[in-house]
Amino acid sequence: MTELTLPVWPYAFGGPSGSADIKTIPDDFVVEEILGFEPEGSGEHVFLYIEKISENTEYIARLLARHAGVRQRDIGYAGLKDRHGRTRQWFSVWLPGKGDPDWSTIESETLKILQAVRHPRKLKRGVLAGNRFEILLRNWQGDRTQTESQLRQIQAQGFPNYFGPQRFGHHGRNIDKALALFGGAKVKREQASIYLSAARSYLFNLILAERVRQGCWDRALAGDVFKLAASNSVFVDEAVDARLVARVAAGEIHPTAVLYGKSGLFAVADAGEIEHAVLKANPLLVDGLRVHADAADRRALRAIPGELRWNWDSQGLHLGFPLPAGSYATALLRELIGDESAISE
Repeated sequence: MTELTLPVWPYAFGGPSGSADIKTIPDDFVVEEILGFEPEGSGEHVFLYIEKISENTEYIARLLARHAGVRQRDIGYAGLKDRHGRTRQWFSVWLPGKGDPDWSTIESETLKILQAVRHPRKLKRGVLAGNRFEILLRNWQGDRTQTESQLRQIQAQGFPNYFGPQRFGHHGRNIDKALALFGGAKVKREQASIYLSAARSYLFNLILAERVRQGCWDRALAGDVFKLAASNSVFVDEAVDARLVARVAAGEIHPTAVLYGKSGLFAVADAGEIEHAVLKANPLLVDGLRVHADAADRRALRAIPGELRWNWDSQGLHLGFPLPAGSYATALLRELIGDESAISE
């Protein structure tokens, strides 16, 4: 079996300007989901807003299913959150015609029920508006002036929207397992989904990395597929005019790269040349995804944080910012401290 080694993805702002310890204790990495809508207050699904410390999402989902006496597939959540840190996350539990169990009996030092409210529909994957982060880079050492310059650039331009290392598994092994799947290995459906996602994400990162190397990850190229910042709508524009350039500069739209699949919308012209060159250089992944994956999708090449705050004290560098759903805080942090930030979120 051919094995792939994860590269060090190129940096957008000159490379790391310092070093620090990340996630030394849970309160060094606090994540709060931004749901994007208000539960209606009635319906068959109980929405639970849970604060968890050093527990992962799937463990909590199993716990809720056991406690409510339902199947695990009756539990909904919008996205996976890693166990490293303090996370406030929404879950839903389908209880048609049933009252609420006593949720307080599952509370512990690492799990608190912050809110319970009814809603008509299950919480589905990917429906979040985003996540809000409060992060301490403990024991920071480096060039403070350069770091603050990088932070101002990130606030203005965003940062390369790389998938984080957790998407690829330990040492990138999920990509190797995807290649094994493409070669005929039998795997469970849920595992196959993870491996296909890793393969698509790896190709995306390669395309983004090439755009970073060419200095065009945050600007429009002829033939780009653009995504509206306020929605998932996409469109292709083969010509780059002043209005389009202004919309990209204002953060209204973002250039994208493909999440490869059987069919879908692909870049053309100049942007297409970059995209297709990367795909052509990785035929095993492309051919396997063409057979096994669903239709192609598009992902923004950059992520722009909301209000980015920072301050320094004797502990280190404190950062606070919201990010759109699907973007990784570690992709922002690596611009400052490199892949020391590769602990999964």
